[in-house]
Amino acid sequence: MKRVLIIGGGKGGTALLKLLIATNRMKIVALVDTDKHAPGLRAAEANHIATGSKWQDWIDRGIDIVIEATGSEEVLQEVIKARPRETVVIPGAVAYIAAELLEEKETLLSQLKNEAYTQELIMNNIHEGMIVIDDSESVVFVNKRAEQIVDVPRKNFLHKPIREVIDQTRLPQVLRSRKKEVNQKLILENGKKVITTRIPIIDANHRLKGAFAVFRDITEVVELAEQVTGLKEVKKMLEAIFHSSDEAISVVDEDGLGIMVNPAYTRITGLPEKDIIGKPASTDITEGESMHMKVLQTRRPVRGVRMKVGPAKKEVLVNVAPIIVDGKLKGSVGVLHDVSEITSLSSELRRARQIIRNLEAKYTFDDIIGSSNEMKLSLEQARVGAKTPATVLLRGESGTGKELFAHAIHNESNRRNNKFIRVNCAAMEEKTLEGELFGYAEGALPHSKQGAKSGYFEEANNGSIFLDEIGELSLTLQAKLLRVLQENEIFRVGGTKPIRVDVRIITATNVNLEKAIMNGEFREDLYYRLNRLPIFIPALRERIGDIDELADHLIDKTNQDYGRNVRELDSEALKYLKSYNWPGNIRELENVIGRAMIKMQIGEEVITSDHLPELPTEQTEENLKTDLTSYRGQPLQEAVEAFEKQVIASAFKEQRFNKTKTAEALGISVRNLYYKMEKYNIEKNSMQDFS
Repeated sequence: MKRVLIIGGGKGGTALLKLLIATNRMKIVALVDTDKHAPGLRAAEANHIATGSKWQDWIDRGIDIVIEATGSEEVLQEVIKARPRETVVIPGAVAYIAAELLEEKETLLSQLKNEAYTQELIMNNIHEGMIVIDDSESVVFVNKRAEQIVDVPRKNFLHKPIREVIDQTRLPQVLRSRKKEVNQKLILENGKKVITTRIPIIDANHRLKGAFAVFRDITEVVELAEQVTGLKEVKKMLEAIFHSSDEAISVVDEDGLGIMVNPAYTRITGLPEKDIIGKPASTDITEGESMHMKVLQTRRPVRGVRMKVGPAKKEVLVNVAPIIVDGKLKGSVGVLHDVSEITSLSSELRRARQIIRNLEAKYTFDDIIGSSNEMKLSLEQARVGAKTPATVLLRGESGTGKELFAHAIHNESNRRNNKFIRVNCAAMEEKTLEGELFGYAEGALPHSKQGAKSGYFEEANNGSIFLDEIGELSLTLQAKLLRVLQENEIFRVGGTKPIRVDVRIITATNVNLEKAIMNGEFREDLYYRLNRLPIFIPALRERIGDIDELADHLIDKTNQDYGRNVRELDSEALKYLKSYNWPGNIRELENVIGRAMIKMQIGEEVITSDHLPELPTEQTEENLKTDLTSYRGQPLQEAVEAFEKQVIASAFKEQRFNKTKTAEALGISVRNLYYKMEKYNIEKNSMQDFS
């Protein structure tokens, strides 16, 4: 056991004396001090350790370590000169570190109730680790506490280069610079935080022998300090966030009395803070019941409740949630949303969506829902086709998602960074559509002083153009479209100069083009040009298994549109939807789910069969088939036309003779409806024939 002489009985020497006694690792031979009243002398005598006033009396008594704790550089140098060669002299800086640590310990002890337990805990924590290296940077000494702090066993320390054990150590720098580093912070590889003092070891002849580090694990102390010192900062930050939020927030205690509101809340309600704080939660409510009180009674959150607040009777949507701490109800917090702002934002969002949809392809293949084999086949064909420049013809019933496929094909192609223009061929008159598609030459624009105007094909140059309802094009426009496909050029209306264009054409139709060719309504040569890559999109009745995924997607979409929080359909409702034939396909499914969500009460989250509108039964459909499609001895074409006439007339009557609503119900364009009504001589005055 090493024999130690302590010089100096002041604060540092006393602290070091207590520390060495506590560790019981070294034998303290004596403590000396020229001041007879030094506290260290009394402490040494109390522990039966020899004392004195002259260190010279002890230096030659087999002393291994001299700890100079006076802090005097002069005394330190005298001791270094007078000591035997084998005696190690440690400067007083270490003593002061120990003193500071003990003082910190005393402060912590006074704050804790269980003094005996806390003293033991802190004493264990103030044990320092020590590592000594020689002049070749190899470890020659490491104590047990160092092993514990660094989490490295002693055998992996000794005789190893220090950097192999502790990569971030600065002991080699201290060794080379011969300058000590006091109270430096360091984070070890195991995450522990330590405070360390590094000191070079220099003998009496000023020869460098090595260096040592004394360090203490302060991880828990730092974390405790961060918690204590950070509480006020966190509180200030939370208050700043609360008061700067644009969301109108109010907080009440467990008795329903207001304790906090932010400026946004006072702006919406029109009530000052003094009229709310300390008052019942219903104080600011003009119409409706207090959701704060309801939440405090049920301990369950409420969302999306409409009410009116403040003198101006501002209409708001309210979300309120309980505040539960350690299982105990402490109050509730409510957030108000101005309904007028929500309406305005929703309107702006719809306008923005429309602008985006008109300027670029919004959807990708990831947006197309369905994992049935039929849909997988269509998606695979579309993905392959997207990589080629071939013209695509999307075929399928109305409402199956042909437009989504067109968007996705463009976004998957090498034209994705250029324009994607959508054109509904049935939405405009022939002359208007021709001008929009091909543009106007100088002076050809009717009733305008403007010059030339480019059309959609020019605007879509190097991009894609989607021609929806291609079957509704007149024969004249079909001829002009054929020229674009054959020659890659257009003529503006009234123009004679061809204009080269490089446009990927994607078309879609729910019309039977083969029948239209037979009737002379569609050009056969254009059909073969468009039909290079036909993609058939299955009707919803052909992929009923996809209704689960589609319903989830449509619920999420409708939640955003309506500001609701519906989660799912229950099993009975889903079963009911799967039993239906879905003549209107996904568009009809979206309509049904939207109507169900409108019917739901605020706060309901699951769609049940009671929410769903009544769908036509199989018996009704079967009767319709029997009445209208029975064979009556006429040719097939005549029977089909008779059936079509009956359906249009029936829909016209059901829609109270409104042609726009009739066309929408039948899933055809208004232009196409006018054509068919004229063909079959269907007018309001002649509807008694169908009664």
